[in-house]
Amino acid sequence: MEPDIRKGIQEILTKLGFKDTDFSVEHPTDFSHGDYATNVALVCAKQAEQNPQELAQQIKDEIEGKIQFVSKIEIAGPGFINFHLDRDFFKEKIADIQTKDDLWGRNNSWKGKKVIVEYTDPNPFKEFHIGHLFTNSVGESISRLFMMNGADTKRANYQGDVGLHVANALYGMKELSLDIDSNFSARDLGRAYALGATAYKESGEAQEKIREINKKVYDRSDEDINDLYDKGREVSLEYFETIYKVIDTTFDEYFFESEAGPKGKELVESNPDIFVESDSARIFEGEKYGLHTRVFLNKEGLPTYEAKELALAKMKEDSFGEYDHSVVSTSNEINEYFKVLKKAMSFVYPELEKKTEHIGHGTVRLSTGKMSSRTGDVISAIDFIEEVADTVAVKMDEGGKTAPSDELTKDIAIAAIKYTTLKGNILQDSVFDNEKALSFEGDSGPYLQYTHARICSVLDKAKDVGIEANTNNAPEMPYKLEKYLYQFEEVIKDALVERAPHKVVGFLTELAGEFNSFYAQEKIADKDDEFAPYKVAVAEAVRQTLKNGLWVLAIKAPVSM
Repeated sequence: MEPDIRKGIQEILTKLGFKDTDFSVEHPTDFSHGDYATNVALVCAKQAEQNPQELAQQIKDEIEGKIQFVSKIEIAGPGFINFHLDRDFFKEKIADIQTKDDLWGRNNSWKGKKVIVEYTDPNPFKEFHIGHLFTNSVGESISRLFMMNGADTKRANYQGDVGLHVANALYGMKELSLDIDSNFSARDLGRAYALGATAYKESGEAQEKIREINKKVYDRSDEDINDLYDKGREVSLEYFETIYKVIDTTFDEYFFESEAGPKGKELVESNPDIFVESDSARIFEGEKYGLHTRVFLNKEGLPTYEAKELALAKMKEDSFGEYDHSVVSTSNEINEYFKVLKKAMSFVYPELEKKTEHIGHGTVRLSTGKMSSRTGDVISAIDFIEEVADTVAVKMDEGGKTAPSDELTKDIAIAAIKYTTLKGNILQDSVFDNEKALSFEGDSGPYLQYTHARICSVLDKAKDVGIEANTNNAPEMPYKLEKYLYQFEEVIKDALVERAPHKVVGFLTELAGEFNSFYAQEKIADKDDEFAPYKVAVAEAVRQTLKNGLWVLAIKAPVSM
């Protein structure tokens, strides 16, 4: 309805002689003030030096009766105009949700456009830690928002399979006597990396050996190193796939630094006017553009992360074909780095640079503080999920609930983690509090899941007594719950425009709270109630909305808990 109301107002403004007016059309916090409210009279009155209440009355008189489903228009306060929607609007919206089912909430604002979303980006030979888990949650939700808005969305994962971290791990593998015939695991690689990273930092002799290994990885000049590298890479990537399955992520394409490196080196060397020589290295002079200088080829002639990332933009186009937009979602620690990269890209690939957006999200901290992988002192993502899942099992047992399956406890644990990651502005840091994250009382992922499961149970009871959802006979006044439901489409649009998954989280939490209030006040599965079929239809609409909203957050919607 917001576009219809805005269009109606704009037509009146044109008739009254107002041009290019920026006004808001929003939902009042208090539903007694209407379903939509606008400040247009206040904005225009200031421009025209008129009394805002008089102008509001003039706009009201002109627009009244001209917008379908608007039953009443009121003037409030200093000149706000409030719009009340009629009963048929809410009734038809409930029927519309039933018809659309899993497609409810989707729109075509990005239809016909191809979008690439890159996220997670773990490094083989290192542990997949909780930082990767959190950045995956952000990237996955952004990609699903693009999908909900009609985009042909491609998920990309860029993994660092070459670089000093790999050399550190290979050094550690040799020290631990790991070889290609041994049945070593990803955990062993994590230990090897930690050993190598520490040695590199503390021993000059080890540092030289590790640098030599790094060169051999790039030029593939040592068969023993090649064999160890190939086996370690294989073990890492297989391990990552097991994690992606647990957290419900699927990528359309994997890109690797080993492929981007040679291309990046060639790009830098073929653009000497952009990447100038400095102390035997090649740099981009960011200071000229109010940024900072970064090295793109080091003294040994090896491409840095910057050079590889530069090549990656073209690799994406080569792989996916021409695209309309590319999002790179990472921790905000590299925000300044990415500004330099984008500036360098504007000279090498100007069209691709215009299409590239970087989202630098905040980090989620634990009570022990921020985790760093530089020395291998990290918390494994799988260990973290298992620990939270164990807590879930204990809490459900203490609450007298049936012992959940391992799959369900993991789904609940992941819901707690993803909800916490996404409930606030993704650009800001947040804290994971185990007790709050696992609450079944509200403001948590498990609470949303529990509400969905509760509705499924209610609908089963209604079915058992022969009540089928029907919108033919509705109460005279819409339930407050209905005044939330129709807003889901708007929330999905706004969440993408603002890159704000937390808008979806907040909406779902309010919706779940309102349903639970509705459930406490109304008998839904009462076959003697003439409005029971309509109540069931409303409950079904809430269930579908929760399910579709949780899908945006990559959270499972269990039918029982």
